[in-house]
This record gives sequence, structure tokens and C-alpha cells, in this order.
Amino acid sequence: MASKTVASNALAGPLRLINHGGRNVSRRADLGWTCARPCVVLAAGGRALSATAPAAVRSVPRYCTRPLSTSTSRGVAAASSLHYFPATRTMATHSRPEQVRRDSKLSGPYDTYEAVVVGAGPAGITAVGNLLENRIDKILWVDDHFNGGRVNAYYREVPSNTKVKLFIDFATAVAPFRKIVSGLPSRDRWEEPSPSDGAAVDAHNDKLQDLRQLDQEKGCHLRHAADMCLMLTHGLERTPGVITQKGRVEEASFDDQSNHWTVNIDSANPTPQDISSVRAKRLILCTGSAPMDPKLPYEPEHLQHIDLDVALSPTRLSALSSSQGETTVAVIGASHSAVLVLMNLSSLALSTRPDLKVKWFTRHPLRYAEYEDGFIARDNTGLKGEAAVWARENLEPENLPNSPVGKVITPINYEKGDEEKIYRQHLDDCQYVIQAIGYARNPLPILIEADTGKKIEPIFDPDRGTFTYVTESDDGTIGDLRPLPGLYGAGIAFPQKVVDKKYGHTEFNVGFFKFMKAVKQWVPQWKGIKA
Repeated sequence: MASKTVASNALAGPLRLINHGGRNVSRRADLGWTCARPCVVLAAGGRALSATAPAAVRSVPRYCTRPLSTSTSRGVAAASSLHYFPATRTMATHSRPEQVRRDSKLSGPYDTYEAVVVGAGPAGITAVGNLLENRIDKILWVDDHFNGGRVNAYYREVPSNTKVKLFIDFATAVAPFRKIVSGLPSRDRWEEPSPSDGAAVDAHNDKLQDLRQLDQEKGCHLRHAADMCLMLTHGLERTPGVITQKGRVEEASFDDQSNHWTVNIDSANPTPQDISSVRAKRLILCTGSAPMDPKLPYEPEHLQHIDLDVALSPTRLSALSSSQGETTVAVIGASHSAVLVLMNLSSLALSTRPDLKVKWFTRHPLRYAEYEDGFIARDNTGLKGEAAVWARENLEPENLPNSPVGKVITPINYEKGDEEKIYRQHLDDCQYVIQAIGYARNPLPILIEADTGKKIEPIFDPDRGTFTYVTESDDGTIGDLRPLPGLYGAGIAFPQKVVDKKYGHTEFNVGFFKFMKAVKQWVPQWKGIKA
């Protein structure tokens, strides 16, 4: 929710620290609401956490994460916790002409943001947490939903290929996360959570109990990771220095004179309080990816595509196929996702859909992650966890004929380049096809040069998390490769490149804790920007 402005004269103006050591919150008609613990006066221009507080209180800045008294006899705000945002006037509340923004088209409480983070899936959560860890605030966080991204929307039923302990490591990797997880404040906004009112800071009463009760050395269904993402998202939304705006960044222009980005945001259901255009020193793209489902070189007219997101959900897949008669489904791929789809289809065929058959198209044998001394070979490309166990028992050539799965799945092996020939031979009697062949980056915002209006085609550096672009003169001559200051990427759309220590091939590091490790390496450069 975007920060709202209160026009009330009684609540206008930035206010400062008062009444150290007090115990509750009082209202002063000339100042607004006061958090009287070691905190600040709360004034117009920001927002408060509690939806049950009076309207004026719901529009004030937030600072203190300590619980507040709710004694109405003293005029105390009905809020469980408040936080601080610097009180910044908007054009509607400027009392002096010189305070009006230089660019009237810009919106929001800050003239210039330190960062705009695009996306609120695991990578966006990682980026915001690391920015705060490095004392970079005035962050505008933009996402359509703030609901944990694709993991929560589509993959809650999917078994992870990540050990549970790595999800916990992710959720406790930076101090802002640890504050949220512990539910405790810190004496200073930048410091670690600390004991308060007799509450101990430990793992026994934190918000990760759902994960802590699982076997730490095994995987889990991704609903646990999705719930963790939701918990961290809700906590970051209430963290000082973070402002959220539902919507989508459609365009951003780079001014090479100021090294600033002007970022334009579209909202599906716009309101007058929305932040629609801002200036920022950093633009961080955590825009995610989606399953690839290209047209096949040969497709019979009757063939229908089932989205991989649907096929990875046993519930959705079962509902889709419940009313069908005799059905044959083609599955293309041999990766982790492909094996999960084969698991789901086999489970259906061996229970409620005995008339369901599967043709499995694969170009290579199954590959498994190999746990070596101190590292994992094929860490990103090999099968792990539940999928690996099931594949060894049921899909390997020596086991498939004797497995119940062998009555459902017919493997079709072929070489790269033979796709059209093989599809012509085997797809005509298939009603559906599911492609598990990888993910492609979601569409990015349009990036342009502010002075020329020319479109920028960013080139990602997977070793540094930065971008470059190729310059072009007015006559169309291709110029040099130039860095794009202040533009960064992270997550599945922009993963870090690594080299397999055993086989020597390059892989892209995809996974919650892998995103965290990459951003921790890259964030010093994010922090060091000169603007």
C-alpha cells in the first residue's frame, strides 16, 4: 500500500524525538501522535500499521517496533506497533513555494529514492533485506500482489530439491529478516533484535517453527517456503524505510548526467494515493521467470498444451483431467520438473485415472546431483530429493519394466535435431502435451536513455549482478559496450553463474539460499554507487 498524505493542519509537518523513557502514546493537537518510548513523534506524511487506529493515526509515519499501550483514557493509538518513516511534505501540504518538488510529475514521500526493487518473490525479498542490512533505506518496493511470487501462487504442492535447513538459513541470513522472524525489536533500527520485556532471543519461539519441526536434512513441500516468504514480506512491508506500491514498473529512463533512473509505475486499480513516477539511484530487477512452452516443430491440430504450472500441482492436474475419457499425455523433458510431472501423472493413472497413459520424450538419460566432499556436482541440473528417489526406483531402464509406473509411462528416446521426425511418429495419438524444458525470463520494463529516448537493451553480467548495454549513435552506428549505473538484477531471472567443480560445465545458481549468497556478494557494489 502506498504512503498516504493527511491534509489536516494539526498533523502537518515533520516532527522529532521527544519524551524519552515514557510508556505510552499520547495525542497533541499541535503535533499529532507521540510514541513516548525512546522513539519519535509520529506526524503526517507516512503511514501506520494498525487498521484499527483512528484515520489520522493510520496515515502517520512509523518508527518504533515496540508494542504500544492501548489505553484509550490517555488517547493512545490502537496499534500493536508503529514504525518511522521520515515525514516528507507532498505538494498538497507544502507551506512554502520553495518546498514544491522540482518535477511535479514525481510522486511519493521522497524526492529521490535510494532504490526501487521490482518484484516480491524470493529474489525481491532477498534484495530488500540486503539493502536494509547495508543501511540503504528509502526503498520503493513494487509488485502486483506481494503474495510470495510464483512459489506461493503455483508451487505450494511441489516437493523441494532444497534441504529444509537452507530455507531456515535464508530466513535468518540478514538482520532485518532476523528481526521479523524473532518478532522482537532492536534498540537501534539497524541493529540485531535484542531481549525485551523478558523475552529471550532464540529459535524456540520464533516464526519458523513450521520449518524447524521438519527433518532439516530432507526437502519439504514448497508450501513451507511459500509461507516463509509471506511472513518475511509482511514484515518487510512494516519495516522503516520500505514503501510498497502495488503495480508494475512499465518503463524506466536513465539520465547519464545525474546517474538517476526515473521509474514509471502502472497500477491495475489506480487510486490518488498511488506512487506512479519516482526518481531513484538504483533500479533492482527481481522480475522472475515463467515456464517455456513454445510451439512444437510438429503439432497435430487436436493437441492441447497443459501449462507446466498446472502439471506441477496434483490438485489442479487432477481437476483438469477428471472428466476426460481415455487420454494420452506427452511429457517433454528430463529435468527435475519433468520428473515431478511424471510422478503426478503416474499417481493419477494408478489411482483414479486407469485410462491415462503417458509418452515421455527425452534426449538424454536422467542426471542426478552428486554429493561430494564439500560440494555438490550437478547442483543445479541434477535430480535431488523426492524426485531423485522416485526416478531411480521407477524410471531407470532396469527398473521401469518391473515398476507399476511401467504400465503408465512409455519412454521415447531421441537425439537433438530429430524432434520433428519423432513428434510426427508419436504425437498423433496424444491429446495433451506438457513441456518441462526450462524457464524464460519474464518481460522486463522498457528501459530508455533519457536524453535520446532510445531503447536500452540490457546485457546481464551473471558474475557481478550488473548490466551493460550497447550504445547507438543517431545514424544507427553501433558503439561501445557501456555500463548501466544503478541497474542490478537477482533471482531466477538474473542468477549467478557458477562452474561445476567435478564436471567443469557452467550452471546458473537457482534456489532461495543461492539467491541470498549471490546478492550478499553483489550488494557492496549496489551500496557503493555514487549519485
